[in-house]
Amino acid sequence: MPPSPSLRSVFGTRLRLARLAAGLPQDKLGVKAGLDEGTASARISRYESGVHEPNISFAHRLADELGVPAPYFYAADDELAKLILWFGQLNAKQRKSLLDFASRIKSSS
Repeated sequence: MPPSPSLRSVFGTRLRLARLAAGLPQDKLGVKAGLDEGTASARISRYESGVHEPNISFAHRLADELGVPAPYFYAADDELAKLILWFGQLNAKQRKSLLDFASRIKSSS
């Protein structure tokens, strides 16, 4: 497994991973999230390279378009990022079961 990204680039790294997993080019993602067609690719590229980071509202729009929870973009730890992704894919009953299980594990330590 590759090392965790630096804090400076964590948003960009996670954004790129999610975009590639979704099979979207930078320009298409940008347009779907509401950017102007002429600047979408450059803006997403700047986010992915760590030159700029979007405000939280736009980060949520990107997350919605990519089908990932917005906190995934900010998780510097790779294992935590995986958990966030998986948790976001669960239904309410599964989430409750996972939280109950985690609570039992925490209590037993």
